[in-house]
Amino acid sequence: MAVRIDGKALAAKVKSQVAEEAGKLSRKPGLAVVLVGEDPASQVYVAGKERDCAECGIESFGYRLPAETSQEELLGLIRRLNEDSRVDGILVQLPLPGHLSEETVINAIAPDKDVDCFHPFNVGRMVIGAPAFVPCTPAGVIEMLDEYDIPIRGKRCVVLGRSNIVGKPMAALLTQRDGTVTICHSRTEDLARCTREADILVSAVGRPGLLTGDLVKEGAVVIDVAMNRDENGRLCGDADFASVEPRASYITPVPGGVGPMTRACLMRNILTAAGLHQA
Repeated sequence: MAVRIDGKALAAKVKSQVAEEAGKLSRKPGLAVVLVGEDPASQVYVAGKERDCAECGIESFGYRLPAETSQEELLGLIRRLNEDSRVDGILVQLPLPGHLSEETVINAIAPDKDVDCFHPFNVGRMVIGAPAFVPCTPAGVIEMLDEYDIPIRGKRCVVLGRSNIVGKPMAALLTQRDGTVTICHSRTEDLARCTREADILVSAVGRPGLLTGDLVKEGAVVIDVAMNRDENGRLCGDADFASVEPRASYITPVPGGVGPMTRACLMRNILTAAGLHQA
């Protein structure tokens, strides 16, 4: 039976470290959180990030904008936040309403305040191994592997999903740690052959039940990044936990696995940004 990787406990440890370091700075780190519209899931995520800030000694500045906010109005707010010395990080909660360009908005955030690590400048630095910030979810996954002394070097790593937020940066970070990485996606032929070769299998697709026990190599490490709802409305990942857990050596539960670490790594990025601005 697999060891369940406790993301909650590790996230609490990371946030405690952030709070300790934040207290040593000349002023509180600051995060501006921008929410456009009233998407219920986004409101929950934003509230969670604001609670994390309070726990870590980080000041949060909330900006709730109506769904009909224009592109120019939103860009104007971002320009003001870029120039605000109290603000070390800017987080625009995605997704945005359909009339707004996410790419334009992301590109408008100053790279030194891009604590999500979505800006092309920061993505490029991450890919070449010289990051200021590391994307929060992939960073959390790497930290979980390290915490449980799970080696990456020389291991066959398979990433399911090729999103800019998780899949692609996850593959880059595993490669930098000397993993041999394959990215699988909706066009991959013979997916089962790929997944059954994986020593470390990271799933970030967003499809409940996608990953079943017969697709997992005996003794593999399974990291389930996805956050879905099953037919009963309960949170679940991509993995069919009941069939995958007996085959895996380590597995992340959903909830309580990668999610808390994503938020904790955001707090660490804000601390890093504050250190740059107060140096």
